[in-house]
Amino acid sequence: MSKQEVRVRVPDLMARKAAGQKIAMMTAYDATMARLLDRAGIDVILVGDSLGMVILGHETTLPVTMDAMVHHTGAVCRGARRALVVADMPFLSYQTGVDAAVRNAGRLLQEGGAAAVKIEGGRGMAEVVSRLVEVGIPVMGHVGLTPQSVHQLGGFRRVGASDGEQRRILDDARALELAGAFAVVLECIPAAVAQRVTAELAIPTIGIGAGPHCDGQVLVSYDAFGLFDEFVPPFVKQYADLGSAIVRATGEYIADVREGRFPAPSKPSNKVAG
Repeated sequence: MSKQEVRVRVPDLMARKAAGQKIAMMTAYDATMARLLDRAGIDVILVGDSLGMVILGHETTLPVTMDAMVHHTGAVCRGARRALVVADMPFLSYQTGVDAAVRNAGRLLQEGGAAAVKIEGGRGMAEVVSRLVEVGIPVMGHVGLTPQSVHQLGGFRRVGASDGEQRRILDDARALELAGAFAVVLECIPAAVAQRVTAELAIPTIGIGAGPHCDGQVLVSYDAFGLFDEFVPPFVKQYADLGSAIVRATGEYIADVREGRFPAPSKPSNKVAG
């Protein structure tokens, strides 16, 4: 590993918040994408349970299993040399109790190779976070819109419009910090609320649809690169339209095959045997 490839560690994120340096985070689900993001200099790669939607074709993240997360985390870790790799804990892998949470989080580190895990929920998950941190597993929290609670929330919607929701977001974020989380994702909440949370917490905040005041930002790579067109959240900025490029390239390949242009005919040899 070269000097430029010194791996990002959990304490580095705290140092970046203190120095006012923004943190760039993006999702990946395989070694090739992880390698490309890593080469670009991304700080954190999240192996998101969003793979259930953008990779596996489900309507929500709920069907994603621990085995699937371990599988994809291992692939990402084989591709990333520098970025901090954080793995999502899927639905029901930590909500059923502290022992189950420790066992499943341990798999993501031991079998998958992740450096940290991410769990959804605030005060109700504080005991789980505390225990994971106690056994040496770094935890990133996640409040606001929590996709694993999509049915309870009534869909993928913005959270924090009412005074009560805003207080809950702040209380949840504080509880996660107190429990030992090293960072917290703020998803789909008003920018002013995210700004207040960011100012009050000592740990970094990572925003997604939460305005510009967070200590960092995260995007689903398939959204940012135009690879997933089933649903694009309004807060996403598309940095490329790779989906259309792939469709065009595939069309050219199909035409070449059908017209006999690929593979190209072999050139006749002028060599005379003997």
